Amino acid sequence: MPGRKAPAFSVPDQDGQTVSLNSLKGQRTVLYFYPKDHTPGCTQESCDFRDSFSRLESMGIRVYGVSRDNESSHRKFKDKLGLPFPLLSDAEGKMCEAFGVWKEKSLYGRKYMGIERTTVVIGADGSIEKVYSKVSVKGHVDQVIRDLNGVE
Repeated sequence: MPGRKAPAFSVPDQDGQTVSLNSLKGQRTVLYFYPKDHTPGCTQESCDFRDSFSRLESMGIRVYGVSRDNESSHRKFKDKLGLPFPLLSDAEGKMCEAFGVWKEKSLYGRKYMGIERTTVVIGADGSIEKVYSKVSVKGHVDQVIRDLNGVE
């Protein structure tokens, strides 16, 4: 996937404002796909991006969280955690499918479909620079920042 043009998408944020691939052009962007608002791992990951937001912003990088939760859930999650970046609502799952993060998962032997925690870095030209699959939350944001500092 790195080096290829990012899949086109158009989804609302927590306030109903449409965000599309075209609207991201001209600035590097981090999209972090997470399974569900208000869950422990997703809360921690979002807080880690929040706590590192000023570092990312100073590097000229935008941040968006993406899940299949609806706009109302995203609004509550964003407000509760004081997130300084938008959360995108992919309620229909088309964006998750396009980015390849909608996967079969297993919990206690039960198989189900869900979002595999993934971070995608999109370059200013709309191409994919880097993909972090099966993200482990602890230390992830610091790794992303180290990698972004090394990529011009």
